[in-house]
Amino acid sequence: MFNKKKLGTVALALGASLALSATSAWAKTTITVASFPSFDQAVVSAIPLYKKLHPEVEIKLVSLAYGDHHNAMTTALATGGNLPDVMGVEYGYIGRFAASGGLEDLRAAPYNAGQYEDLFSKFTIPLATGGTGTLAAMPADIGPGALFYRKDILEKAGVTKEDLTKDWDSYIAAGKKIKEATGSYLVASAVDIKDIVIRSGLKDGEGIYFDSENNISVESPRFKEAFRLAKAVREAGIDAQVGAWSSEWTEGLRRGTIASQMMGAWLGGHLAGWIAPESKGLWRSSHLPAGAYASWGGSFYAIPKKAKNKEAAWEFIKFMTLNKEMQIAAFRDLDAFPALVEAQNDDFINQPIEYLGGQVARVEWKEAAERIPAMDVHKHDPVAEQIINDALEAVLERDADIDTALADAAKLIKRRARR
Repeated sequence: MFNKKKLGTVALALGASLALSATSAWAKTTITVASFPSFDQAVVSAIPLYKKLHPEVEIKLVSLAYGDHHNAMTTALATGGNLPDVMGVEYGYIGRFAASGGLEDLRAAPYNAGQYEDLFSKFTIPLATGGTGTLAAMPADIGPGALFYRKDILEKAGVTKEDLTKDWDSYIAAGKKIKEATGSYLVASAVDIKDIVIRSGLKDGEGIYFDSENNISVESPRFKEAFRLAKAVREAGIDAQVGAWSSEWTEGLRRGTIASQMMGAWLGGHLAGWIAPESKGLWRSSHLPAGAYASWGGSFYAIPKKAKNKEAAWEFIKFMTLNKEMQIAAFRDLDAFPALVEAQNDDFINQPIEYLGGQVARVEWKEAAERIPAMDVHKHDPVAEQIINDALEAVLERDADIDTALADAAKLIKRRARR
């Protein structure tokens, strides 16, 4: 539960802080912000607005492709060189960056960001700790999980939204009908099913691969069910066997040869903007199948310990994450679902989305955000993820036994975690 009294108090404090900042007499300062597409566009939009508050601050944006940016930041944290003042970080990298010890703990003085934590969706703060107990970054946007589907293809196959969402076996059965009636695949990859199911049914404080007592949990019924369902999808021939963001993936969504895609709510903006703009009115959004709630991605801002302008960097991060108007602007312009709860309550949430046939989909996305568990993050999650993906590949491609594959994966995770 969010503390409404605390929310109001912090909001007032933030307003006062921004007002004071606007009249501060800082020396001329240039802060460097390192980011990646399209997270960098929020910075581009913010610069002229921030200059009104801080005319003495210049903002230099350095943007690289997603992988190049995070590789460059990995190197910079390891060597202590070429570090920005503000670092954009996608949630999948928070754990390793926090574990490196190269980021400021924003809970500590002079930041004292603990007072703001209740302002954000509850699952964002555990992600931002990276499993270290320190607050390595401030959340900016989130990706509530949603099921996007082609309404016209479902209708042609005699399949309903309820058939897709009732449970996983119903989802697979619907996929078989869709393939038979239309030739379209249900999903891009069977791996997508695994990714959702292993995140299903978790409680606050539990991790995906490690439980609250640091035990490896990949031999649990949750993982066995995920592998079973992924194998059923592959054996039914209803996944296109293409990876997300590949040219085959975008073409499948564009042509309608992939009938549904589970991903963050921001996919709606990508579909409308560049993947399939000509399919306006054909796509719809729903909650994930089987009552699952999960997060896809999320972007954060961090301050490296060796940054040169930490005070100015912190003021800019507060502006980007705690300012409702900035959060709403990023939502409107970039489809970046706000991490700030106050921004999620804006009337923009209730507006119909023309691309989705006038559906008021953001309300469902907000509902999902409220129900996503605050999962624990472990520093060895990236290692475990890769090992589990390799185990699933053995099951799908070489018909490996599921129980054996997961047992072997557990042993390998244990061995790697000891290094």
